[in-house]
Amino acid sequence: FDVVEKFLVLRDSKMSTTDATSPQQASTTDSTADPPKRICCACPQTRIPRDECVTNYGEENCQKFIEAHKACLRSEGFKV
Repeated sequence: FDVVEKFLVLRDSKMSTTDATSPQQASTTDSTADPPKRICCACPQTRIPRDECVTNYGEENCQKFIEAHKACLRSEGFKV
C-alpha cells in the first residue's frame, strides 16, 4: 500500500486547503424535515478519496477507501 499512503498524503494536503461547505451554506439549511439523502450525494468525505484512488491506482489497491465509504453509507442508513 505504499502508493495508497502517498495518495493519502497528497489528498490530505489538497483537502486541507479547501472547504467543502461554506458557513453561509450551513446557516441556510434550517429545515427540521430534511429531504431523504440520495446515495450519490452521501458521504463526500469518503466518496471523493475513494473515487480518486480507484481512478489513479485501481480498485484492487483501494480496498481501504472502498470499505470506509461503505461504512459511512451504512452509518447514513443505506444498505450496502
